[in-house]
Amino acid sequence: MFSRIDRYLLGLFWAAFAAGLMVFLTLFLATDAMTTLVKYKDVSSVILARYYGFYSAEVIYKMLPIACVVGMVMTISSLNKGSELVALFASGLSLFRISRVIFISIFLVGIFSYYLSDQLMPAFNKQKNFIYYNDMERTPSRFQTIKTNKIWYRSKNSIFNIKTLNAEGNKAQGLSLYFFNDKWDLVQMLTADSVLLNGRQWILKHGTITVFDQSSSFPLNDKFVEKTIVMTEDAQDLRSTGQTSDVLTQAELSRYISKNKDAGLDTIRYEVDFHTKFAFAFAGLVMSLLALPFCVGQARGGGGMVKNLGISIGLVVLYWIAHSTSQTLGSHGQIAPILAAWLPNFSMLGLGVFLLLRSNR
Repeated sequence: MFSRIDRYLLGLFWAAFAAGLMVFLTLFLATDAMTTLVKYKDVSSVILARYYGFYSAEVIYKMLPIACVVGMVMTISSLNKGSELVALFASGLSLFRISRVIFISIFLVGIFSYYLSDQLMPAFNKQKNFIYYNDMERTPSRFQTIKTNKIWYRSKNSIFNIKTLNAEGNKAQGLSLYFFNDKWDLVQMLTADSVLLNGRQWILKHGTITVFDQSSSFPLNDKFVEKTIVMTEDAQDLRSTGQTSDVLTQAELSRYISKNKDAGLDTIRYEVDFHTKFAFAFAGLVMSLLALPFCVGQARGGGGMVKNLGISIGLVVLYWIAHSTSQTLGSHGQIAPILAAWLPNFSMLGLGVFLLLRSNR
């Protein structure tokens, strides 16, 4: 399937890619660990090892595009330095044909990057947060309620508000449940101090039922110590409610956005994160295409490869600035969420194609 040249390029690329990933991963974790050790002097090394073990998934995810650029630059620059690139050009191969197998590899890295962010990182981040708040900060209550307060949720003809929901999604505090008829007239309101969510069966404790009857001028109130109700929604859906996008899978995030949109709530920030999960998977491909034209030319000099690598890292920084700016604009509603996610990719892709065409290779 691949020619001898392709196999040779694959060997160069994957070696440089692995080396770049390990270097950046080690530097980031070592720097962060030194800061953590100073702040949490009494935390055992076992706890820190577990914390950084789970944290590594997120770091790898962020470093994958940079490692792709390093792999591309080191591979093409090494060919250029040894005059192998000139020989390949003389044999009739274009720069894009030479780098085709590298782009295929980077595309596969992008697929893995998406799988990592969608399937592995949510579970790893939950464990990382659990260790951080329970074993390092020693404030487990913050883990139970962090970013799970003031939750609004809609289920067909009912809307409910929960003050706090625990991390497991099976216990809630401060429930207010509103029932409407088909004309969306309020017919019943139910409040409870605490709720045990057991699938569709909810056990409410210490609350009040208020019935709004059109035949009565005043609502009817009745207090209870414990009451069981059956909801149309499974409590499993609530596990994603109120949490940040980094602990949600794509499917959970999609359901969360849909439910809150139906309830008329603001979901812009979550929509930006939803589209970004797709767009960021192609960041390595875009960055590498942008760096490719700088890998040829004057790389045969003494510092040519270092110069190319420096330029490419600068382009990576440029991409991150564009990415961060676009995310901020999207989160504040200045541009559409899908545009906020994909604008850096398309902008850099256009610039990369322009530079590649200008290189005439």
